[in-house]
Order: sequence, then C-alpha cells, then structure tokens
Amino acid sequence: MQQQQEKTGLVWFRNNLRVNDNISLQKAIADNEKVIAVYCFDPKQFAEDKFGFLKTAKFRAKFLLETIENLKKNLADLNITLLTYFDATENVIEKIVSNFSVSNIYTQKEWTSEEIETNNAILKALPSSVNFIEDYDQFLYHPENVSKDFSNIPNVFTVFRKKLEKTVAIQEAITIAKLPVSNIIDDTTKIPTLKALGFAAFEVPEKTAFPFKGGEDEALKRLDNYFFETKKVAFYKKTRNGLVGTDYSTKFSAWLANGSISAKTIYWKIKEYEAEYKANQSTYWVIFELIWRDYFKYISLKYDDKIFKIGGILDKDYHWNYYQKDINKWINGETKDDFVNANMIELQKTGWMSNRGRQNVASYFAKELLLDWRIGAAYFESQLLDYDVHSNYGNWMYVAGVGNDPRDRKFNTQMQAERYDANHKFRKMWLEKTLF
Repeated sequence: MQQQQEKTGLVWFRNNLRVNDNISLQKAIADNEKVIAVYCFDPKQFAEDKFGFLKTAKFRAKFLLETIENLKKNLADLNITLLTYFDATENVIEKIVSNFSVSNIYTQKEWTSEEIETNNAILKALPSSVNFIEDYDQFLYHPENVSKDFSNIPNVFTVFRKKLEKTVAIQEAITIAKLPVSNIIDDTTKIPTLKALGFAAFEVPEKTAFPFKGGEDEALKRLDNYFFETKKVAFYKKTRNGLVGTDYSTKFSAWLANGSISAKTIYWKIKEYEAEYKANQSTYWVIFELIWRDYFKYISLKYDDKIFKIGGILDKDYHWNYYQKDINKWINGETKDDFVNANMIELQKTGWMSNRGRQNVASYFAKELLLDWRIGAAYFESQLLDYDVHSNYGNWMYVAGVGNDPRDRKFNTQMQAERYDANHKFRKMWLEKTLF
C-alpha cells in the first residue's frame, strides 16, 4: 500500500510579522504535518513610485529588517523555519511550493490594489491543487462580526464606533503551539542587508521621539513598559498631543503597521491593566485610537481604490497645484511656517512625526499650498516608520477634504503651534542649527 505524502503548509508572512495571535500560523499548524514560513523582500516595495519617492525609504527598511530578524528567531523557537528572499513574491512562492510539495498556503488577507496584483500573480503561477487560505488578521473588531456587506459601513466615525462598542465583542488572542524539532528544515536563505536593499548605513539623532527597534519582542517590551512599568497609559489622553520625547504617546503604531503586534493583544493588555489598577479616560482613549485604526480599514474595504483617487471617497473636484518648488520646500522644512518646518525636518531625520504634527503639515500641504494631497500621502508612505496604507490615505483624505470629514476644515498652524509648542521647545529642537 502506497504511503500517503505528509501535508505541508506554507505560511506567507505579509503585515502579520508575529508569532503571537496569528491566525495563519495557528491554522497552518493545525492543518498540516509540516509547516514552513516565508517572507519576501519584494523589489517592488523598494522601487520608486509615480511621484519619484521610494515606496519604502531607509527608516522603515531598517525597522523591517530588525522585525524579520526577530520573527526568524521567534519562529525558530517554535521549530518553524523562516525562509527569506529578496525577489518577486510570485517567483519565490512558486519555487517553494514546487520544492517542498506544499499543499496549503496561509496568509493575511489584503484588499488594496497592489496586494491584489501580487495575489493574482501568485495564483497564476500555482497549480490548482494548492489551497490559498487568507484570513483578516489586522483588526480589533473582526470583519465577520461587523458586516456581511461593507457598503453598509457608516461614513461617520462616531456612528461606527458606538455601534461596534455596543454590539460586537473583541475576540480572544490566539495562542500558538510549538512543533516538534523534526519540523525544522535546512535554510540556506539570508535576510538581506540594508545595503542590499539600496541604503547606506545611517544613524538617527538621539533626540528622536521613536528610538525603538523593530520586532515582536520590542513591541511587547514597549507594551509592558508603557502599561505596567511606567504606567504612562494612565495619562495618555492628556499627553497624546505632545511633540517631544518617547512617552507622550504609546508609539505602538509602527509595530501595529507591520503586524509585529496585534490590536487585540493591546486591547487585552489594557483590560489586564484596568483590572489590576483602574480604568480611566486615558485607558479608554487607547482603545478609541485602535477603533479609529479599524475604521480606516473598513472605509478602505468599503471604497476600494477610491482612497487613492484625487477626489477621494467624496468625489470632490477641487483645484490642486503641482509646483515642484513648493513640494520640495515642504519636504525640506523650508516653508514660511516654522511649525510645519520643524515637523518636516523631524520626519526627514528620524522617520517619525507626532499625530499633531501630521495633521498640521498635511493641512498646510493641501489647504495652504493647495498641492495634490496624494503627493503628500506618497511622501509619508516613503518616510514613515509606521506607514499603514489605510490610516495614511484615510487621514490624508480627511485633512484634504475629500474623505470622512465633509466639513473641509483647515488647520491654523500658527495657533496650533502656540497651543502645543508654546515654549518653542519642539521648534528649537529641530530648527536650531548646531555644530554637533
């Protein structure tokens, strides 16, 4: 009697770069005798976009490399081998499926156009016998519990939030089982260097508000520090509009963006903190911000590629300028506005900017300079450590008056500077020329 071949599952990591609370990993372990994992540094992600910006510039590239190093270690602790390649994803997955007789591929479900293109290229290259299993794994409120029809998602955040808080439960975080040592395979692949991705080594100024490294271990360390060691979470609502230092905000966004930590993990850690100490407006406000993050994902599910169109989800027909000189001045912190300049220099030197800063520089770009907001969004995509496609384009649409704010407001950047940087500490930090 012929022996049945063991089933092999491949976990293709995308923006779910963690071992904790990972549905793709859990399913692969449950459904297969053997499990291997892969991450592709796809050259498309390091190429220039249509506006001339690198899709992933040096800050996020370095953060990603640190994240993958950590993921490889954490998967090895589960006796799962992570194969890493600097190549087109469809080429890599076709080879792995063939070499290891893969039966099932598990990955995080994505829905924006570039990700769908990659999916289609993979499916085209695969034999039809291979199962392609996708799961939403980047939400606080799981889509299956929110709506069977995304066209029903409310256009007003408050309506969305109140309905979810009242009617939808947050799922428990998933725990992952360890596999036997026999699951490990030979690995001749290497994680690319920063140089291989096209970047020279660099140092970030010590005064950066985001001095953290990439990876799940770092994310969990920050979570523990912010909640339990320093208890800064108890003051989050008061400090969240800050501009200087590591602790005015949670700083979870960069790890959330690449999936080093899940929104559910943060939520349940807040509940743990509230049970041990107490709930207050600040602990709730961290959850509130996680709901905003979900909301932009649901708006993206509802409107598809309209979030990338110049008229946004409102189909607004505004006049936009395309003056390269003005774009360059904004990028280099050389506008007439010192608050905008300080924020833009911080971004250029560190890959980070506060939420307050982002709203002001985006409003200045779209409302003062009347420049095509998508150019600003593309620059943020390139530079930001915590770039998330849905939050980035959702927020830019919002500020530009083509998204979820039909009031079309404009920030008074100088009034904002006086309110949030009254002592000029932030502006001096980034605008004063120093010898060292």
